Amino acid sequence: MKILVVEDSERLRRSLGHGLSKANFTVDLAADGVEGLAYVRAYDYDVVVLDLLLPGMSGLDVLKKIRESLQVHVLILSAKDHVEDRIRGLEMGADDYLVKPFDFDELCARIHSLARRRFEQKAPCLEVGPLRIDTVRREVKCGGHPIHLTPSEYKILHVLALRPRQTFSKAVLMDRLYRGDADVTDNVIEVLVSNLRKKIRRPDEPPLLVTRRGYGYQLVPPQ
Repeated sequence: MKILVVEDSERLRRSLGHGLSKANFTVDLAADGVEGLAYVRAYDYDVVVLDLLLPGMSGLDVLKKIRESLQVHVLILSAKDHVEDRIRGLEMGADDYLVKPFDFDELCARIHSLARRRFEQKAPCLEVGPLRIDTVRREVKCGGHPIHLTPSEYKILHVLALRPRQTFSKAVLMDRLYRGDADVTDNVIEVLVSNLRKKIRRPDEPPLLVTRRGYGYQLVPPQ
């Protein structure tokens, strides 16, 4: 999942970026409201973690702009802990509100919950044919047997499994896997997909991960 953190405290921003990356999220970081809004308009995020007390443009103003034209989930992370602050944030369109100081594991759980809501996924496990993907433990099984994936391979599989039979281009997969300022080529996606296809293919059965030449890749459950 791709997350944007908009937080003006450099120490907290870096800590969140490090922690969420270790939790297998792809994370972009913005230091003020103007930069955060520019990121949201430029890239596709599953969840935006938004502080309220931001320089340049307040968090509520950023939220208002987001709700004018974008459908991303927003989790407010703020030291403003009065009930009226939480009510106002939720009434303006925030999907969740977490007060600082916070428990990091709770933040991750709330982000996962919002991401599942975006893809209408109720349970924490995805099942596509013989594949079973535990999105909390980040464990994958195929036909009941554990499949060991690298973090990048897992991210690609997760994206494809959220929308079986939908074709994802290399550009879209690159956007989902890497930070907005990352310097990578689409050859990286080709290698990751090739390795992933081999790992999840079952003997004597058609491949689950197929290439649509000129368009991209899709996960196809067996008939």
